[in-house]
Amino acid sequence: MNDDETSGEAQDPTHDHGATVDHDLDPVTLEILRNQLESVATEMGHVLIRGAYSPNIKERQDCSTALFDASGRMVAQAEHIPVHLGAMPDAVETVLEENPKPGDVFVLNDPFAGGTHLPDVTLVSTIAPEGEVIGFAVSRAHHADVGGSAPGSMPAGAREIFEEGLRLPAVRLVDGGEPNEAVRELIRANVRTPDEREADLRAQRAANARAEERVGELLDEHGPTLLDAFDAVIDYSRERVEAELAALPDGTYRARDVLEGDGVTDEDVPIEASVMIDGASIAVDFSGTAEQVAGNLNAPLSVAKSAVYFVVRAITDPEIPPNHGCYEPVSVSAPEGSLLDPRPPAAVVGGNVETSQRVTDVTLAALASAVPDVVPAGGQGTMNNLIIGDRGGEFTYYETIGGGFGARPGKDGMDGVQVGMTNTLNTPVEALEAAYPLRVERYALRPGSGGDGRYRGGLGLERTVAVETDATVSLLTERRRTAPAGLAGGADGATGKNLVDGEPVPAKASVDVTAGATVSILTPGGGGHGDPAERDPEARERDRRDGKVTDR
Repeated sequence: MNDDETSGEAQDPTHDHGATVDHDLDPVTLEILRNQLESVATEMGHVLIRGAYSPNIKERQDCSTALFDASGRMVAQAEHIPVHLGAMPDAVETVLEENPKPGDVFVLNDPFAGGTHLPDVTLVSTIAPEGEVIGFAVSRAHHADVGGSAPGSMPAGAREIFEEGLRLPAVRLVDGGEPNEAVRELIRANVRTPDEREADLRAQRAANARAEERVGELLDEHGPTLLDAFDAVIDYSRERVEAELAALPDGTYRARDVLEGDGVTDEDVPIEASVMIDGASIAVDFSGTAEQVAGNLNAPLSVAKSAVYFVVRAITDPEIPPNHGCYEPVSVSAPEGSLLDPRPPAAVVGGNVETSQRVTDVTLAALASAVPDVVPAGGQGTMNNLIIGDRGGEFTYYETIGGGFGARPGKDGMDGVQVGMTNTLNTPVEALEAAYPLRVERYALRPGSGGDGRYRGGLGLERTVAVETDATVSLLTERRRTAPAGLAGGADGATGKNLVDGEPVPAKASVDVTAGATVSILTPGGGGHGDPAERDPEARERDRRDGKVTDR
């Protein structure tokens, strides 16, 4: 949640937002049902987070939950992780091919068959409270280790997906209500922390089971009207998004940006976007983007779609209910065999976390001239992935670290927040030190890291962790040499830095360290917006007083 969001009262579908939903449901009933369905998805998330064992899910909340109808359309979601949620429909589509029946729970993580990257494990459960499948409950959570060549399953130099961990197509973890012990044992045998993985999977199953319970209660209360509401809320959202897009200027808008190497070489990897607005639809074409790379920054098309969906949500009314209807006016294409639609066995673990961020950046940059009053300056453009673990499987710590949010057309950027495709919390210092042989030595804002402008970019962070045992450190980061861009005359934000024992290490690296080593991540700041000469003198004085700028 950003600092401009409010809790918001329920939106009445009868209000004139340009939508003309025509259903037998009266507006009041529709609004009640919409809120009830969204509350089910939200409650799923609460069950998952409270029931999880790993700090990555329990503390950082690196997970997402949603409800789908029987045909695989998202009906409601919790406001969790954008890169998880936008790619979920492909997972449900994959499960539909397996002829799901009541009592089935499917597990999958294959990025080439409905997943995003291997650590994101998805459970898809049938919802059949009266013996007939009427929908699906879906939970996706980032598991701290799923095997592979390095602890944390995010090796910086991976060249094939086989190095990144256990790859699961859509298989039944529960078959008609009966647990599939063979699949459970297969998972346990291929991960470094099997008890933790099993506990987190139990939490996902509990979340999905809660959804079936709550939907069953709604079916008892509303009868067939509930299923009518599935269609109605989707149609309502689609028409709202179409009305928003129709108000934008038609045209084709283009932008280009780069990734800073793929973990195998340091050569820039270009991403190009052409965004065409035509009436009530928007099409994004990534022709001109690099071919798939040797390293692990390849991103399945589902990840690219997820990033584009996020951007469309960002430039339209945030009160539009998030569901399948928001996606229908949006099309996304990329050349087969490219960075954004790679062929197996391409390595992809960095594509989900880093390439998704750059797809977001380049799509927003393309739209900056179409909606200049909405698009911010460049944010940090990276998740700053830090993974520390021992090869013996005793522990695996994973963190994405916040940075600067780009300045907005009428307001400064936010300091030290997650930007773009992630929406996680940080691991509290106390929880981190209790769970792992790690000690946090420094956690602070980076003065002067936000780009100057009429509105200042948000500050990056500095986080230094001492490792108290021999371990492997993996880093997947970006914006270490290409700064977050200022907008409308604003200055660029500061680039980030990675240090091990005070010495610089590459943006993407896996290194073995001995006990006592320190790892420092200095995250990028956000770009500034507008001419710096127009910044309010009182705002400058406040920046100096708060220590947000260095003397210069």
